[in-house]
Amino acid sequence: MKAMIMAAGVGSRLMPLTKDTPKPMVPMTNRPLMENIVELLGRHHFKEVIANLHHQGESISGYFDDGHDFGLKLLYSPEEVLLGTAGGVKKCEWFLDETFVVISGDALTDMDLSELLAQHRKRGALATIALKEVENVEQFGVVLTAEDGRISRFQEKPGREEALSHQANTGIYVFEPEIFKYIPAAQFYDFGCQLFPQLVEMGAPFYAVSTQDYWCDVGNIETYRQANVDVLQGRVAMKPGGIVLEDKGKSRVLLGEDVELGDEVNFLGHVVIGRGCRIGSGTVIKDTVIWEQSEIGPASVLKDCTIGRQCKIGSGTIVHPGTVMGSACKVTGNSILGPSEGL
Repeated sequence: MKAMIMAAGVGSRLMPLTKDTPKPMVPMTNRPLMENIVELLGRHHFKEVIANLHHQGESISGYFDDGHDFGLKLLYSPEEVLLGTAGGVKKCEWFLDETFVVISGDALTDMDLSELLAQHRKRGALATIALKEVENVEQFGVVLTAEDGRISRFQEKPGREEALSHQANTGIYVFEPEIFKYIPAAQFYDFGCQLFPQLVEMGAPFYAVSTQDYWCDVGNIETYRQANVDVLQGRVAMKPGGIVLEDKGKSRVLLGEDVELGDEVNFLGHVVIGRGCRIGSGTVIKDTVIWEQSEIGPASVLKDCTIGRQCKIGSGTIVHPGTVMGSACKVTGNSILGPSEGL
């Protein structure tokens, strides 16, 4: 079976973390976010996969190479100029010559893709969208369906009081190759704003399947940190990179390879420490994600924050909740950082 991973996005809502890192390569419990998607496709017997690339695409292709180490064949479709969701898929028409799945490279999910395919084929659909019920509809495109699952209408990021549905479009689709008849070539074209309304208007066999499986749109810093917590708590089938330490309560700490801890380091809540980090003695870290090869000086306090790779935080520094530091930042000792000072 064949699939396409959408991996060309810039990830602006995760800035400054994505300044030097494409969103699909952002660490999720010490493994690239897209690695979860590649492994998910492998578990459901997809053997041939293509990914579109744009923002720092060489770091994606350099990591995954030809996909051999992940048990599949992985090709790439570079986009010098972004073509939109549907336009990017259209460019890969030469490859997607059978029933295929499109999935975002920057989401976290353990969705049963085999069941999604089965429902698509059972209904004789041209296109099928996987839906997930959400509470905060303002951040998503929501979908209305008839009793038989046929899609009747879309609402793009409606207000809470205006929303006619809480079923969000997950960005996971199944298509028949005939879909390419409705996507113009060599131009920007979008699934949600252009192709999907066209399919509804023409009465195409266009269906939705609601899932109870885990799915998280890692769209901002808050959802990024929550997704890390969800992995640590076992809410999603993803293996973290490192050793998970648990206390008698609900706290969990993930230590990547070659982490050095000083004496009397105190972890609280859910903490992710990346590979090669050095944590100084007497430091307190609560509900925080720290990327690889960062150094935290002794007697520092970090709470509810996100620290990029290769950062250096001097001793005695206090980092307040909500702070986000991009990679390679340096902070002198005895500093106080709040969200507005995030670098």
